[in-house]
Amino acid sequence: VGYSRTSPRMIAGELGISTGNLTYHYPTKDHLLAVLVEMLCDFQWKLMEKEAGEGISSIMAVCLELMSMASACENNEIAKDLFISAYRSPLALEIIRQNDVMRAKKVFAEYCPHWTDEQFAEAEILVYGIEYATLMAAGDPVPLATRITGALNQILTIYNVPEEIRIRKTEKVLAMDYNTIGEKILSEFIRYVETINE
Repeated sequence: VGYSRTSPRMIAGELGISTGNLTYHYPTKDHLLAVLVEMLCDFQWKLMEKEAGEGISSIMAVCLELMSMASACENNEIAKDLFISAYRSPLALEIIRQNDVMRAKKVFAEYCPHWTDEQFAEAEILVYGIEYATLMAAGDPVPLATRITGALNQILTIYNVPEEIRIRKTEKVLAMDYNTIGEKILSEFIRYVETINE
């Protein structure tokens, strides 16, 4: 039913345990969301590694990630609720930011060779805002392709990626069937979480 409409009592009932037992381990619903976000970050790293193994560059993998999240939000209200809730939760957001800073240091190192940890952290604040706005606008009259193009251009610009590379990567992403990719990644993530939870 989505993150916002799910209560700890519903989760405890599904698990066959008391709400008190659940909240002993996870004091709030945000604590559960943080665990799920940590799983999502791990899953996305595995996807990036897989894509890199198949010859897709790390920059392209970052572009695909945002595109697939935005597409999932565009086509699935429950996915949109999950992603937006994660970006609004202080616990989950801290995990997202740490993950994104660590990844940015690896992916964009050649374009930001003299950046300090503080500069990467500052850049992540801007990137977070762009990502959140892109996901939040799902269902907006501005077409998804237009929002993705603008978001990717801004994010890659923040990390000093040259214009010709920005254009090439964005065109490549938009040429893909991003709706199908978004659905596939969402269903793979659900299977991943089920497997990890088992």
